[in-house]
Amino acid sequence: MDNCLFCKIVKGEIPADIVYENKDILGFRDIDPKAPLHILIIPKKHIESINKLKISDKHLAGELIFASKEIAKNEGIDSKGFRTIINTNEDGGQTVYHIHMHIMGGRQMKWPPG
Repeated sequence: MDNCLFCKIVKGEIPADIVYENKDILGFRDIDPKAPLHILIIPKKHIESINKLKISDKHLAGELIFASKEIAKNEGIDSKGFRTIINTNEDGGQTVYHIHMHIMGGRQMKWPPG
């Protein structure tokens, strides 16, 4: 999608502090972190939200979870713990309509979150 912020990051049109990349997934530090560690993981393919996932995207959805595991390990928060979040649509708190997973850590997470 031409005007999608995350697609522009994937294309290199907008700079990002990239911490993880493979052929399908990109992980980068959030520019407005809500925890000491706050990283976003996105598929390079534009998918608007969880609601727009297709059966053919199952592998890609799984890649997001495996990327979160790798990033947590690389960032040194895997043993203490971390939170993963996927916001969906307006009431779910989604502000960029390109599916993305937040990894948050570096402090005790509270519940409920919002």
